[in-house]
Amino acid sequence: MKIAIIGYGKMGKMIEETAIDIGHQIGLVIDIENMGDLTPQNLSKHDVAIEFTTPEAAFDNISLCFDAHIPVVSGTTGWLQKFEQVRERCLKENQALVYASNFSIGVNILFALNRYLARIMDSYNQYKPAIEEIHHTRKLDAPSGTAISLSQGILKEITRYDDWKLTDKPNARTIPVKAIRADNIPGIHEITYESDFDTLSIKHSAKGRKGFAIGALLAAEFISDKKGLYSMEEVLNLT
Repeated sequence: MKIAIIGYGKMGKMIEETAIDIGHQIGLVIDIENMGDLTPQNLSKHDVAIEFTTPEAAFDNISLCFDAHIPVVSGTTGWLQKFEQVRERCLKENQALVYASNFSIGVNILFALNRYLARIMDSYNQYKPAIEEIHHTRKLDAPSGTAISLSQGILKEITRYDDWKLTDKPNARTIPVKAIRADNIPGIHEITYESDFDTLSIKHSAKGRKGFAIGALLAAEFISDKKGLYSMEEVLNLT
């Protein structure tokens, strides 16, 4: 595949390195210094675009990929207030998008385990769920998109909770989500169920960015010949 990379931070650089290692071609790399090159004309020369930028830029970047009629993989979090607009355009215009808050294969398996465990815990109200996420200090959004996805997974299965909240204090109707920022932490997510008698938890710890890059490239290979809106669940056949 010929890939356009939009966003050339540490994640973009890892995607470039990994893509070349497995035999893909990088035709365009967009960074802050060459934003003028991010045009539908340039994008249209590629098989797929991979977008990891900022919450402020993601919507416009995805829109430009749609203008170019090329599939796009986006892993930017913090912009989902505009996701419905993207979804409607994607489906109306027969475009192609994979969006995920986290492209790690392990994290997406964690999502599936999280939903399954929550489904069981719906019958055991003595267990109180909580989520903790730890990331590097350069991460812009808190809580992480992954933590929000985990919270939403629990809310779909456990009927006694109404919402999640960024706090470390338990609440009878709200799932507490704690966000910690520390140096050199690629990402740790843990879901804990606490009762008066015991503690049960499931946890994922990333060892580096390469796992995210491999997942993003799997998504790019998956979407390159498709139309529609997809998640990593579908890419990894976890549905």
